[in-house]
Amino acid sequence: MRFVQAMIPARDCFEPEGLEIDGTRLRVARFTADPARAPRGLCVLLNGQTEFIEKYFEVIDELRGRGFGVAAMDWRGQGGSGRLVASRPLAVHIEDFAQYDADLSAFMDRFVAPLLGNGQRPIAVAHSMGGHILLNYLNRNPERFAATAFSAPMVKFSTRQQPQWLVHMVTAVMMLAGRSRDFVWGIAVRDPLTMTFERQIVTSDPARFQRAKDFLMRHPDLRSAGPTWGWVAAAYKASARFVGPGFAEKISTPALIMAAGRDRVVISKAAKNFTQRMPASIYHRIEGAEHEILMERDVFREEFWQAFDALMAKHV
Repeated sequence: MRFVQAMIPARDCFEPEGLEIDGTRLRVARFTADPARAPRGLCVLLNGQTEFIEKYFEVIDELRGRGFGVAAMDWRGQGGSGRLVASRPLAVHIEDFAQYDADLSAFMDRFVAPLLGNGQRPIAVAHSMGGHILLNYLNRNPERFAATAFSAPMVKFSTRQQPQWLVHMVTAVMMLAGRSRDFVWGIAVRDPLTMTFERQIVTSDPARFQRAKDFLMRHPDLRSAGPTWGWVAAAYKASARFVGPGFAEKISTPALIMAAGRDRVVISKAAKNFTQRMPASIYHRIEGAEHEILMERDVFREEFWQAFDALMAKHV
């Protein structure tokens, strides 16, 4: 299903703004809904690690075509937001996921809230790391959103055939050695400008993969390669909160958790277990899809949108 013909495409009305928090500039943007559609409210769109707003123009247009305005952001350390490691601008680094939590709280309070009418609650679509941060936000603010949809949320990240205990141990050693801002082994060579479709592990759609790569060729400053040891250590600490008693149970927001059947980036079983503890959630596994469900082939994306539409029909 395509909606973009009836409106100005997102790329043609993209006017990013700046939001400063703790001395770091966050790039944020808003997009109006298709005026030809009945308005249905505002969607908060939260991307994943290494991603940027423009990668989601197709998704933004699909949301706009469904009557939703969209508010989007780039997390600190990636996209058009402030980078945290000057000597390694392609590194996705964080000292503590509390910094991401602060990004989302500021985005919601200072950018999203003024876009809402009295008593209006937004919806959310969040991918991977963005999903992790949103789940933590919902634990503290379960009434803030009318409904939420997650694409392969990062409840627990994959160590890609390496034992979890070994990666955890090596991460601890690297942190003790003062190497927190170094790339995780193997990440330094994963420049998006030289990455081939055959080497990547996030989508089975060569056209959408190439579209994102071509965009970064024209805008190389937006690209990121992957995490530092500091990010991994912070992710371990943040994920440990999710298994604590009562954490998932406090998230009463209606939620659709979409997992990818061939995910090699996050562990789908962990997301399923987490979903089963949430009181108002639906778990749906898209067999055959790689990690980036919304950047996948149409057959997988349509499965996502069908489940999304069913959720919105019930709650919005």
